[in-house]
Amino acid sequence: MADLTPVNVLIAEDHPLFAESVEALLSSEKKIRVIGRAENGEEAARLASDLRPDVVLMDISMPVLDGFEAARQIREALPDTCILFLTGSNSPADLEQADAAGASGYVTKDRIATELVDAIFDAASC
Repeated sequence: MADLTPVNVLIAEDHPLFAESVEALLSSEKKIRVIGRAENGEEAARLASDLRPDVVLMDISMPVLDGFEAARQIREALPDTCILFLTGSNSPADLEQADAAGASGYVTKDRIATELVDAIFDAASC
C-alpha cells in the first residue's frame, strides 16, 4: 500500500506574493501540505521548531536572518527536517553555502514550475 502521509512543508520567503504563488502551486498536490509561511529567517527557525515540517522551502536573501543561517539553525535543532533552497540565485558560491548549511536540494525560482514538486519529494528523504 502506498504511503498516504503528505509531506509537510514550511515556506520561508520574504516576498508575500511569491510565497502565495508557491503555496497555490503546491495546493494542487495531494501529497504535499503547506503548514506555515515565514517572512524572514528568524521566523522560519521559530516556526520550524513549533511546526516540525518535513521540508522547509528556504529563500536565501531574507531580512533579520538570512536563509543560510536559518537553515543551519533548523538542521541543528531538527536534524530530520530537510531544507530545500528556493531562490533566484544560481551562483556557485550560493550553491556551496547552501550545501554547507545542510541543504537537501536547491531550486532556482525560474524552475519552480518544472522542478519544485519533484525536488520536495526528493528532499523529504534527506
